[in-house]
Amino acid sequence: MLERVWQFLKNPVYEEDENTDSKYRGNVFVRLLIYALVINIGLGFVIGLLEPVFGLDLGTHAIDKALDEYSLPFLFFAAVILAPVMEEVIFRGPLVFFRDKPYFKIIFWLLTLFFGFYHITNFEITNTVLLLSPLLVLPQIIVGAILGFIRVRFNLLWAIGLHAAYNLILMGPILLATAFNIPIPSE
Repeated sequence: MLERVWQFLKNPVYEEDENTDSKYRGNVFVRLLIYALVINIGLGFVIGLLEPVFGLDLGTHAIDKALDEYSLPFLFFAAVILAPVMEEVIFRGPLVFFRDKPYFKIIFWLLTLFFGFYHITNFEITNTVLLLSPLLVLPQIIVGAILGFIRVRFNLLWAIGLHAAYNLILMGPILLATAFNIPIPSE
């Protein structure tokens, strides 16, 4: 599976998967979700080491601010439903309009990069954050590429579902810890 994703990402082509068996698609979905989580949690640890090792100040993350400003039900709705639907419609939805174009690969990667760099807004914008932005948004670029793969191979609803499951797994523990007043280590 990882090899198929890698081959696609080297040369994205709008080619739908002909296998519509729900068990097959569910298996692909779960595997892509695991790949995205493992890769991005690993990158998160590496990025998290930058601050103390190099004495960097990346400021307050948007999640910390959101936890202070919004209710937990709203944050759940925003992270697991609203963001996946809106972001997939904006960043992966248009791919269908370029499926037969010779420059599909360029559009695919531009939308993937826009998706990734859009997430720089999760940080306080400083010179340090701007300088490190390619590394800071690398997890979102990678998950954006995986979301692009499932969007092209299956359809937009599968990309929305994968995005929602990904956000649920990452945000769920934070929201539960907050709901039960369990301290979340920030550094």
